[in-house]
Amino acid sequence: MAEVAVIGGGVAGIQAALDVANHGVRVHLIERQPTIGGHMAQLDKTFPTNDCSMCILSPKMVDVARNPNIILHTLSEVTGIEGEVGDFTITVLRHPRFVDEDECNGCGDCIEVCPVEVYNEFDAGIGVRKAIYKPHPQIVPDVTIRDADHCIDCGLCYDVCGKDAVLREEKEKEFTLHVASVIIATGFTTFDPQIKGQYGYLRYPDVITSLEFERMINASGPTGGKLRKISDGTAPESILFIQCVGSRDMTIKHGYCSGVCCMYAIKNAILIKEKNPSIEVTICYMDIRAYGKGYEEYYERAKDAGIRFLRGIPGEIIRTKTGMEVPVEDTETAEYEVLTPDIVVLSVGMEPATGAKEIAEKFGIPVDDNDFFQPEDLKLAPVNTIKPGIYIAGAAVAPKDIPDSVTQGEAAAMRAFRDAIRAG
Repeated sequence: MAEVAVIGGGVAGIQAALDVANHGVRVHLIERQPTIGGHMAQLDKTFPTNDCSMCILSPKMVDVARNPNIILHTLSEVTGIEGEVGDFTITVLRHPRFVDEDECNGCGDCIEVCPVEVYNEFDAGIGVRKAIYKPHPQIVPDVTIRDADHCIDCGLCYDVCGKDAVLREEKEKEFTLHVASVIIATGFTTFDPQIKGQYGYLRYPDVITSLEFERMINASGPTGGKLRKISDGTAPESILFIQCVGSRDMTIKHGYCSGVCCMYAIKNAILIKEKNPSIEVTICYMDIRAYGKGYEEYYERAKDAGIRFLRGIPGEIIRTKTGMEVPVEDTETAEYEVLTPDIVVLSVGMEPATGAKEIAEKFGIPVDDNDFFQPEDLKLAPVNTIKPGIYIAGAAVAPKDIPDSVTQGEAAAMRAFRDAIRAG
């Protein structure tokens, strides 16, 4: 039976891989991070139901690990492709983990003895990890990774590992896969708000991104779910969300709407009010775009919870001796006011994943003006590309929420499965 490759282990890629594998076709799931799960694994809750994100995602991640028809390639990137539908040859480069995946049982003894601490990318930089680590407790595969760039080679992890799974040396490996079709689900990266210098991101400690806030409010995050000002560790009395940072902004050539920012800001505002009713929460916005099922009702619920919606985008954030000042005009009343929040959350938009454009060039498929993958027909063939046998899904195509990403993953899976059956 012919095989299928899925590039990207976020929720769209996971769903696509499971759908194909459950039809009896072998799938190679290729992910460049140490674990699958993507950005969804970083979230606390999901809108509009406030369901626990990992409670939904983790069972799917485990299903991937247990499915005999799925071969998982983590820390791996596609470097080339040749062939045509039914007979593609993909070249994959696997980066070293410096841990033997067959021997490591994920016990974590090596993590406990490691003396080195660095910023944890999974916690968006506001938490720390060791030089040998797991990005989070529910990773798949459940295997540690040694960060050779920060390891001081003290030898403690080698000594404590009873299975001798920690490797002193490991080299990159290149291998090829022969597949009938390919699904590209490379996801997205978040906009870097340093480009919008007027907001003081990374200069003002209490100006943070929405992803950093997600990790802060998450019970498994670096603060245990407790809201804290990064500047002094105290509890905030007021929080301000600024919308459309990196979206709908022609000055930085990001004219598109990222689709999810309004709703995730509303979600986080509701979570703040549920846990800390006394905190004042304000959302500065251009327009509230609540387009999905149950989203408008969710917006009304936020207003009923006492969250203030102020129509107007601040031009700058001013740091003072006592905190921050945010001047803004309410465009509904034409009144000018100065807000003094303890924490400012920048609702950053979505951009194509790092390296997505290079993958498009290797595969010979076009990208749009914003470097998202271009479908063959936006309306009638939204997961097809101009190259038969190569399909696209999720936020690799355009900014999407979780339900839309899952739907496209399922659609692409059926296209890829059809090609595998035809190839025999």
